Amino acid sequence: MAICISCARSLPHLYTVYESAYNLRLEQCSKCLTFADPYVEHDTLTLLLDLILLKRGVYLHLLYNRGTEPRKAYEKANAPAGRPKDAATVDTARQALAREKARWLHILKIGGGLLLVDAFIRWAQLSPQVVADLSQWSTDTNRIFLRILVACLIETVAFHTGVILASYTVLALSDWIRSGKASRPNEVSGIRQQFKVSHIPLAILYSSFTKTFLLFLLTIWRPSLSLPGKGPYRFDTPYENPWILSALEIWDEDKLDREWVVRNVLGGLATGFGLRVVLDCHPIFTTIVILVGWAVKTAVAELLKDWVGADPQIGEVWLAYSIP
Repeated sequence: MAICISCARSLPHLYTVYESAYNLRLEQCSKCLTFADPYVEHDTLTLLLDLILLKRGVYLHLLYNRGTEPRKAYEKANAPAGRPKDAATVDTARQALAREKARWLHILKIGGGLLLVDAFIRWAQLSPQVVADLSQWSTDTNRIFLRILVACLIETVAFHTGVILASYTVLALSDWIRSGKASRPNEVSGIRQQFKVSHIPLAILYSSFTKTFLLFLLTIWRPSLSLPGKGPYRFDTPYENPWILSALEIWDEDKLDREWVVRNVLGGLATGFGLRVVLDCHPIFTTIVILVGWAVKTAVAELLKDWVGADPQIGEVWLAYSIP
């Protein structure tokens, strides 16, 4: 089953197709009276842009509605009479299993691509001199990049494992609190009714698009830290108050680490938003899940920093950028 991206109500179908595959009609949600999922008609570029902009509707579309079967109007007349209900139930279960397998395969594909990009970004941060001059590439560079790739894989698996375990604990606690309030079963949203474990890593990977996109731009297009032949860039301000000047100096090019801000601040917010959508629980519970995932990932990064780089300074840089 699918869900409405506006009110999260469970729906049997999102749209109806007729004789032609391009002749379709979007279904209207019976609860909020809006189209259940307009993203059905949108192209991949629109989905990617809305994903980078962290729109809740595109998360629900990609996590729950992608690949759902439409209602086929032309098959109603040809449907055999008296079809047993057990056969329809078996078909529904088979479709749900196929979607779950496809979802895990999608996780491997997206995760593999993001892992390679993240390893390249981490390598560029640890080896800026090689990035500036590719003629310095050597066999040692290949070995370092391979170590960074393996370390990124281990950190990613650790983070996802910690988040999944914390999510199930938080959901159990949330259900216990909800049961204490004597909530009726029909008050549970479609998100929780159709929740699967594969939704958690997929939501985290989708949330990584915003962070990875900006980090990749900063890696291949690094801003200059100083004016030509002069000092570093600074904001010219008419204020003379020392408190205001101290606050504005934080944004100076020689003090602001854009990569750290994007990876730690924006990346954490994006991951929290994705988990907030898929877990459908109070933001406090989502924050707890993120903190547990960060703690597990940081502990693993602490163990890997000496293996990634023999130089202690490189290990500290690795640890500083280990937060997802």
